[in-house]
Amino acid sequence: MKKPSWKLMSAGLILTILISNVSIFISDGLRLEKLRGSVLRLHILANSDSEKDQQLKLMVRDELLVSGIFNAASDIGEAERIAEGKMPEIVRTAESVLRRYGCTDRVSAELENVDFDERVYGDITMPAGRYRALRIKIGEACGHNWWCVMYPPLCLPAACEKTDEKEKSESEDNSVAEDKDAEQESFDEKELDILKKPKKYRVKFAVWDKIKSIFD
Repeated sequence: MKKPSWKLMSAGLILTILISNVSIFISDGLRLEKLRGSVLRLHILANSDSEKDQQLKLMVRDELLVSGIFNAASDIGEAERIAEGKMPEIVRTAESVLRRYGCTDRVSAELENVDFDERVYGDITMPAGRYRALRIKIGEACGHNWWCVMYPPLCLPAACEKTDEKEKSESEDNSVAEDKDAEQESFDEKELDILKKPKKYRVKFAVWDKIKSIFD
C-alpha cells in the first residue's frame, strides 16, 4: 500500500486545525449572543450638557439604582416584564427627582434595542453590540448620557462607568461599581472570561458581527 505523501498529511493537518478553529469561533460567537441576550442595560440621556442637567442626570440615576427595581427578577425576561409594568413608576421617580430641584423637564422611558460600543464597568468589559436597554430621556435628551447594567444588577449606587473624562473629574463620588456577587451568580465561567479578557475576543467578535450582519 502506498504511504500518504507528506503534502497530503500536511493538508489533512491544516484542515483539522481549520475545522477546530471554526468550531471554537462559532462556539464563542454563540456564547456572545447568549451574553448579549441575558443583559438589560440602563441608558439615561440628560437634557443637555450644562452642569445642572448633568448633575440632575446622576441624581436620577442614583434614585433608580437605590430603588432596586429589578431585585426580584430571576432572568432577563422577568426583568423586562418588571420594567414594562413599572414604567409609569420609573417615570414618576425620575420626575420627582427633577421637581425636587426645581426642574420642570418631562421624562420618558421605554425598552429598546440599542447598539452599544464596548463599555468598561470596573473590572468587566461589556462587548460592543446590540442589547436590550431601559432608555430614560430627560427633557430634550441632547446631553451626555450614562450607561450601566441594570440586570443582572451589577451596578450599586456608589459606582459605575464614567461617561467621559469631564464627568469623571466633576463627579468622582457619583460613580458606580459592579456587584461582585451578582457577577459570579449571573455569568458562567466562559462568559466571565469574555467579560474580563476583552483583548482576547475583540477581533474575533468584530469578525463574528460582520459575518452575522451579512445574514441578518
